Order: sequence, then structure tokens, then C-alpha cells
Amino acid sequence: MVSNGSKPLIGISTYLERTRFGVWDVEAAVLHRDYLDSVVRAGGNPVLLPPLGDWNADSIGFLDGLVLAGGADVDPGRYGAARDPRTGPASVHRDDAESALARAALDLDLPLLAVCRGAQVLNIVLGGTLRQHVDGHNVTPAVFEKVDIAVAAGSALAGIVGPSVSVLCHHHQALDRIGDGLEVVATAPDGTVEAVELPRARFALGIQSHPEADREDRLFGAFVDAARKARDGSLRRAGERRVMALFGVLGKGA
Repeated sequence: MVSNGSKPLIGISTYLERTRFGVWDVEAAVLHRDYLDSVVRAGGNPVLLPPLGDWNADSIGFLDGLVLAGGADVDPGRYGAARDPRTGPASVHRDDAESALARAALDLDLPLLAVCRGAQVLNIVLGGTLRQHVDGHNVTPAVFEKVDIAVAAGSALAGIVGPSVSVLCHHHQALDRIGDGLEVVATAPDGTVEAVELPRARFALGIQSHPEADREDRLFGAFVDAARKARDGSLRRAGERRVMALFGVLGKGA
């Protein structure tokens, strides 16, 4: 099944946090509003995906694109490493859900934008590992740092942002061994990997920065455009199959 509205449906992963609203103080599935605004500005309709449930290619087949949102550190056991004392606490539900979502998106060749933690999840799902701490990064809590990154010539990312760009970062971990099929397409001045992409995919980009925090960002526009084209292509192919089936029935009755 694919969406048939004028705007592509963009799924965004969420996380469970203790949250207060109105008279309630409960655990809830939450997400920074910046992600929602970024999708809407780019011409998409956001759909929140909680870190619970059975996520697979069948259950996300109605989506036109997927965003893996940023957040807390991934459990190092996911990539076979002992825990560094500077690594944050694990979130089993979220690690499970987002790993499943990433695999499902890759299985479907669904346009995928993996942000910060999301890029790390994507790398791990494809067999990569992480550096659990990078000195000098993410120095001030809840404050994004401006980082000038160099972008690889000829990459899909370069086609969107050019050979270099200033981005907003907030991460103390980074990609180490790169996952199968991924290519490094952007680095910080100290060599830290800031973006990877999967060339064989329709659109699969992992970025350590936070484009949702930058109102002038072009990545969400390119991502939602890829989702729209994927949706339109799926609708066209579905229409062609219906026409072929109809002619097959008419042919048998002739």
C-alpha cells in the first residue's frame, strides 16, 4: 500500500521519556517539534512512529520516507563493544525499534534520512561500529555547535549542499568502522565522519549533524522530494499493473 494524497507520508522515530503535560506526569513517546516542522516545510506529512510494536517492511509499507531521529547513545553491545564509562544508558526499546525500522527501510528501498543517532543506528545495522567518545565534541549540553564539514565530490550530499557546508552538531560519539555498502561523504576538520550514504539505495543518507535545527537546511527538501518521487513511481507502477490485469481479464473473455 502507498499513500495516495498530494503530500508524501514521512515516518519519524520517537523515544520514550517521562513527560509532564496538563495534570499528567507519565511516560510518553516524544519528539522534538523541529523534525515535524522540517518535514512540513519540505512538503511532507509527518507520521510519528513509537519505539514499540512490530516494525518490518510490511508494517511501514504505507510510508513514503523514513527519518531516524537523533537522541541517546546506542547500546555498545549492539556492535560487540564493551561499554565506555562515558557512554549513556541503553534504551532497549528504542534500539530494537530503530534497528528494525532501518532494516525495513533498506528492504523496501524507502528514502531514508538518518540523523545523528540515526546515522549510528544505520551504520550498526550494516555491520559498522562506533567510537564511543570523541574529545572536544558536544562540549555544552543542549547547545548545537557550528562545524564546517568537507563534502566528497560527486556524492549525492554534494549535489544537495555543495563541496562544503556549515552544520549544527551535537554528538560525542561518531562512526568508526563503516558499515557494508556505506561510503563516507563528509568529514569534520579533525577527520570525524560527519555523513555517509548508501549509493545503491534510492536515497539513504546518514548525517551526524542536525538539519532539523537549521531552518535554512536543504536536506529535508531533497529527502522529501525523493520520497515524493518514490511514491509517484509506486503509484504509477500500481496503475500499470491494474491496467495489465484488466486487459488480461478482457483478453480471456474475448
